[in-house]
Amino acid sequence: MRIAAGLIIAGAISLYATGVALSQTPPAKADAAPAAAASPAPAAKPASAKMPCSNPDALGISRVVEIDTTGGPGFGFEHFKQLDFLRDKEVVLTFDDGPWPENTPNVLKALANECTTGIFFSIGKHATYYPEILKQVAAAGHTIGAHTWSHATLTNKKLSEDQRKEEIEKGFSAVKWALGAPPAPFFRFPALQHPPEMVTYLGTRNIAMFSCDLDSFDFKARNAQQVIDVTMKKLDKLGKGIILMHDFHKHTAEALPALLRKLKDSGYKIVQMKAKAPVQTLPQYDEELLKDVKLPTVSARPVSSVVQTISE
Repeated sequence: MRIAAGLIIAGAISLYATGVALSQTPPAKADAAPAAAASPAPAAKPASAKMPCSNPDALGISRVVEIDTTGGPGFGFEHFKQLDFLRDKEVVLTFDDGPWPENTPNVLKALANECTTGIFFSIGKHATYYPEILKQVAAAGHTIGAHTWSHATLTNKKLSEDQRKEEIEKGFSAVKWALGAPPAPFFRFPALQHPPEMVTYLGTRNIAMFSCDLDSFDFKARNAQQVIDVTMKKLDKLGKGIILMHDFHKHTAEALPALLRKLKDSGYKIVQMKAKAPVQTLPQYDEELLKDVKLPTVSARPVSSVVQTISE
């Protein structure tokens, strides 16, 4: 699902300029689609920023970085060169294409066993299929963003500009519906293909864009060991980075326990990325989602229960 794309420059963004602000606080360690969507269960209570950890040798979380997404900053050196907040041996774990039965819960279990965290970029349709699984992601304290409504490649010339915007906005509306509250304003383009006009559009929407520093190519892997080998070879070469994986794929879920152990044994540390404020979905797409997909209306839980204060 990942195709190498050309370099996209989203405008000069300074680490401390208006449009992006980072604040850091170290925390304690802490296959067929269904025919119709089910009504989501009551919203799960998110975990505290300081999750209890029963594993004294856990990989944990080394620090938390809060992102001000004003202006639509870009992260991941495959496409965005302006922001480099990671220190040597620091890693951000990201997972695309979920939620999905078995695989996403197994990824969550592996992360929980190591008291660590990641960013989950959910496909909107999948969020409407399995809202209860996406709530588990939120309840475990992970950051949730969006990955379009249907994983359409937005560089496809057959799509109009309005259709591209609908893919983006309907994806966020679907994730919001599944969670009962808006997710982070974090977005990843399918196939890492960035139409310039959509990069500009996301900037006007104050939504951060995520490429990656290294792609695990887990969707091409023949087995779990190949996921580990490819990821570690690239990471050891770079020394740090945002890693792209998929909680949609079985081999990724199978590889993750050993991969996390290898990260720990190799001296890597996990950085958690959170948004300063949740995304503001557009009412037009919230309403279209309920109408087109025939989803039940749910009450949004308070934003304060999703966006938490990060403290010592």
